[in-house]
Amino acid sequence: MSTPAALNWFAQFGVDQNLVTRALAEATAHGADDADLYFEHATSTAIGLSDRKVNRAHTSIDLGVGVRVVVGDQVGYAYTETLTLESVLKCARTASAIARTGRGAGKPIVIHGITLPDFYPVSRSWSDVDLSERVPLVRKWEKQAFDADPRIHKVQVSLADTDRRILIARADGLLVSDYQPMTRGSVSCTALDGDKREAGGYNVAARADLSYYDEARQQRLVTHAVDRAVRALGAGPAPSGEMPVVMAAGSSGILLHEAIGHGMEADFNRKGISIFADKMGKRIAPETVTICDDATLPQARGAINVDDEGSETQNTVLVENGVLRSYLHDRISARHYGVTPTGNGRRESFRHPVLPRMRSTYMRSGPHDPGDIIRGVKKGIYCETFANGAVQIGAGDFSFYVRHGYLIEDGKLTQPIKDVNLIGNGPKVLEAIEKVGNDLTIDEGGWTCGKDGQGVPVSQGMPTVLVGSLSVGGRSE
Repeated sequence: MSTPAALNWFAQFGVDQNLVTRALAEATAHGADDADLYFEHATSTAIGLSDRKVNRAHTSIDLGVGVRVVVGDQVGYAYTETLTLESVLKCARTASAIARTGRGAGKPIVIHGITLPDFYPVSRSWSDVDLSERVPLVRKWEKQAFDADPRIHKVQVSLADTDRRILIARADGLLVSDYQPMTRGSVSCTALDGDKREAGGYNVAARADLSYYDEARQQRLVTHAVDRAVRALGAGPAPSGEMPVVMAAGSSGILLHEAIGHGMEADFNRKGISIFADKMGKRIAPETVTICDDATLPQARGAINVDDEGSETQNTVLVENGVLRSYLHDRISARHYGVTPTGNGRRESFRHPVLPRMRSTYMRSGPHDPGDIIRGVKKGIYCETFANGAVQIGAGDFSFYVRHGYLIEDGKLTQPIKDVNLIGNGPKVLEAIEKVGNDLTIDEGGWTCGKDGQGVPVSQGMPTVLVGSLSVGGRSE
């Protein structure tokens, strides 16, 4: 019997077809609606530079398998970092015992594979990139930042990357593997002007190899970090109260992700937690609003060729011309709703169970010119970069911290502003969108989404969007 190609990488760790089929048989021995094995091998390297010295460098290796058994709504999960037959079988028995109902025996496992797309091809893996190639990059970024402006007092630079390989074996016989590269470069600057001190930073991330860092991207990485720090020296507070808010194209997608995207995850809706639980097929936004969650954007940090339970991925349209069309489904929620999985079953690592999670979430371009959107606002604020936020999934209420932006006065961007809070409700913000720009931008930053103690890499994006009225926390007038 020939060895399936999907097993090639993990064969070096003793994972063969016998181990896979026996573990699946053990996991389903007492009956199961679903079961899978999730093998993972990841090698990560990171270097950091501060005070003109490379003062951080480390490499880590992670290896293991998680076994999941699903019976109805009951999920049994166990994992092991030891890939011997005995250890994996024990893990399978544990997961089965947690989910067991004693309703019958499992079925024979017949292995088969599928052909995956490749949304992030690479010429060279990060494991083949020596530190001697990484160190000159971070030194170059630091020097460029110091040279850009005499007010730059301190620079911190980092470069991190991961070679991650996964193997998924399912109780229905599906066997599929994927290589998932990742890199993230970051520059953070501190600017001084008299007794004023401000910070600014920028980062880029992608499922890509070293060639991702072309000259244009490196220059953008440094220039934006310096500009944000220096601009903040002259920035003031925003006025407070209800006013029009223009969301800049790109990183404003964090508001879309947090205030709306999480509410589209099917587990929250299946449990009746999300405010969108009874909105399927109903209008929830103006006709110019279409929202997607997309696994297929080439090299995007949120791209995946296959999800973490072996489902094929796609571009899922959540809101189409203002109407709610789909939730984000893993296999459990898809079975509950009687629909096809959307390829959103994700997990942080083999130590974690699958949850419905976002990938690359964005609003499609609309009909309006971005300049006209700004020119149409007499008094408001323009939000450029966000630091963090908090959201209540059930009600959709949120608060977001805007790090950088501008006042809009008589249709023009005027005074830089900083440290602004936006307070509102996700569904109401959708309804309050008045104009959608034609300039969709997928933010290139290294975003990580947290849920139930797990973090997964995601992307997000927005065109320029005008929200007619939103509560702004700034200074009192």
